[in-house]
Amino acid sequence: MIRCPECSAEIDVDEDEVEEGEILSCPECESELEVSQTHPVHLNVISDDLDEEEEEEEEEKEMGEDGDFSDEEEDNEEEDEE
Repeated sequence: MIRCPECSAEIDVDEDEVEEGEILSCPECESELEVSQTHPVHLNVISDDLDEEEEEEEEEKEMGEDGDFSDEEEDNEEEDEE
């Protein structure tokens, strides 16, 4: 029986069939878990901080693209007013 290190919920996985480096998901707290050891099976929570940082970087890139876009919209509004 494997338990989530985050919430202690049981994870229904055959311990003989997991591989080191495999990513599992907890059915209760939805944490992503990496198999760090197979005999006995040991799971590590994959940090959400990395995901949040990646999302922020993507948002910043999109904002830059959208920022350029909004300038064009302002120009169009000025033309409409004339």
